[in-house]
Amino acid sequence: MKRFHIALAVANLGESIGDYSQRLGQPPSVVVPGQYAMWRTDLLNFSINEKPERAGQLRHVGFEDDAAEGYSSSVDVNGIEWEWFPAAEQDVRIVNAYGVPVKPA
Repeated sequence: MKRFHIALAVANLGESIGDYSQRLGQPPSVVVPGQYAMWRTDLLNFSINEKPERAGQLRHVGFEDDAAEGYSSSVDVNGIEWEWFPAAEQDVRIVNAYGVPVKPA
């Protein structure tokens, strides 16, 4: 499975989870309260971080790809960071960066 990945900074995690859950038609797959949420749909891996000072800004893009071995990133000609990773690697990185996620209600 290969999904496009996009990561945004948001002003308020709780409000953003409500808004994006409605837009994506499903609750997030992962939530770390006050910090992070991520949705995995059939085509999209979408994550948000609560960073009020950067609200609305693109953090990075890339691909969640089961064929990827480990994690890699590069910067394109426009200065945008692109990541490439398998789902299992992202799951480990979430715990390491933010702590153990909770299952959404």
